[in-house]
Amino acid sequence: MTKYSFEAKLQAVLAYLEGKASFQEIAKQLNVSSTSLKNWVNHYRENGEQGLLYTYTKYDIQFKMDVLNYMNDTGASLMQTAAVFKIPSHPTILSWKRKLEEDGLDALKPKKKGRPSMKKKPQEPKKPAPSEGSEQALQAENERLRAENAYLKKLHALIQEREKSPNKTKRK
Repeated sequence: MTKYSFEAKLQAVLAYLEGKASFQEIAKQLNVSSTSLKNWVNHYRENGEQGLLYTYTKYDIQFKMDVLNYMNDTGASLMQTAAVFKIPSHPTILSWKRKLEEDGLDALKPKKKGRPSMKKKPQEPKKPAPSEGSEQALQAENERLRAENAYLKKLHALIQEREKSPNKTKRK
């Protein structure tokens, strides 16, 4: 979507309000949709020239609920509500309404956008090595020796099996 300068928006709105042309004619001259032009006119009527300035805002959950409650209480349309609360795009309100109906209040919470940063995982504190001759050290050494013994037994069994097999392959 092409962005229009403040001056172009103001000229279009004033041309309509002064009755110089219809929505469709002005929209055609500016190569903009008539819906966008109606949006500009609504914003101008509610907030004056400030309503035509583009502002990007993050909306908190309380503000979103205030907007939706206002719309329900007064019966205002999406465009009228957007003009009152200076929300540049009325479909934003519609998406809030749908999220609230489908997923509840938690869906209106603002979410971080983009990829999460690469955070290093906190390292677990290393367990101190058991002191020489302690019961824990002796148990650890015992487990290591058992594993080594089991490994050597398995290796010996595999070597004997290979020697017994009829298709012996000679080692180089």
